[in-house]
Amino acid sequence: MAWRNWAGNQRTEPVRTVVARDAGDVVEAVRAAERDGLRVKAVGSGHSFTGIGVPDGVALVAPADPGAVRFDGELVTVPAGLALHRLNALLWEHGRALPNLGDIDVQTVAGAISTGTHGTGAAHRGIAAQVRALDLVAADGTLLHCSPSEHPEVFSAARVGLGALGVLVGVTLATVPAFRLHAVEEAVPLAAVLADLDGLMTSADHVEFYWFPHTDVAATKRNHRTEARAPRRGRVAGWVGDELLGNAGFGAVGRLGRTAPSLVPRLNRFVAARMASAEYVDRSYRVFTSPRRVRFLEMEYAVPREALGEAFDGLRAAAARHARDVLFPVEVRVAAADDVPLSTACGRDSAYLAVHVHRGQPHEAYFGAVEQVMRALDGRPHWGKLHTRTAADLRPSYPGLDAFTALRDRLDPARRFTNAYLERVLG
Repeated sequence: MAWRNWAGNQRTEPVRTVVARDAGDVVEAVRAAERDGLRVKAVGSGHSFTGIGVPDGVALVAPADPGAVRFDGELVTVPAGLALHRLNALLWEHGRALPNLGDIDVQTVAGAISTGTHGTGAAHRGIAAQVRALDLVAADGTLLHCSPSEHPEVFSAARVGLGALGVLVGVTLATVPAFRLHAVEEAVPLAAVLADLDGLMTSADHVEFYWFPHTDVAATKRNHRTEARAPRRGRVAGWVGDELLGNAGFGAVGRLGRTAPSLVPRLNRFVAARMASAEYVDRSYRVFTSPRRVRFLEMEYAVPREALGEAFDGLRAAAARHARDVLFPVEVRVAAADDVPLSTACGRDSAYLAVHVHRGQPHEAYFGAVEQVMRALDGRPHWGKLHTRTAADLRPSYPGLDAFTALRDRLDPARRFTNAYLERVLG
């Protein structure tokens, strides 16, 4: 059965697909692959743009039964293949929540942590930093329970393991009491944002902004944690914001821009002014995440937070040269440092800059110019988003990379879990 990712830019024909119900099924699938001389790749929702999840041997769907979710005080243990949107709803029913989320929720738990998915918030860390234990099937079929006290070196590395160390079957996450967010979304002059970038990014618990190339407007989103329940966003307003403007309308504008590229600057100004104009209170996970139905390609880099201004200036210059017909906005977020070896925020507070184009639109010149800017600032690419980096030039950015690859040599000497992408970025 053919496999393809969400964006459609990664496709393959795995030898076979195995849908695992539990850890025993995963163990059996890995051992069978070893007998048959096949490589194994755990597959999730396919929301990575790189080839990190491409299965060229056995496509293994990790356990995902929501009935297997277990609560223990502040901790929740979940099957690794469970989608975040299902987990978020289950947590809310039990009065709990994840403290931070990215802006989509269709990824599996394993996929989100293995690629370093993060949200935004100067004092908040990515999802992998909330991992407190994990169960992983190694290349020899051994099921390892990993925590700070059991197989601690595997635990540390596998929180952002790229799928290179084994197959995750269960993950224990730290949660917080369920909370609501007061969202304030508004369009402001870009000059005002750039005049006090740090002030904006610390003006609420969770802040991000979008900038459309060829405009002087920033669409800002500031989310404050609150105990209030109003103002509410009604169903109609939510549908208009998320579906009509965010998906159907944006898709229509994209088609118009591809038909008449000369209209792109005016279209971007039109969309930017209407993208951010709302104020409401809702459950945290409903505010953090939005539906994404317009297919696109994306590259995202993390730079030291103090380099955000320089990074954005360089990005704007690259966009002026190479993004003349790009309708998708640039997304800017921040996150706190963590201690996960292959996390893009390992050891440093980070700023994230993401660039996008519609699926099928040429992206190489634009993304390449932006990547050159980010590399000069010791940028680290998101593992699940497009980039051209290799093991040789990633090593200076990741002090823990050699230890990670040494651990991989020990756990998977035959490279049962590798693929072409991992060969490029890990060697």
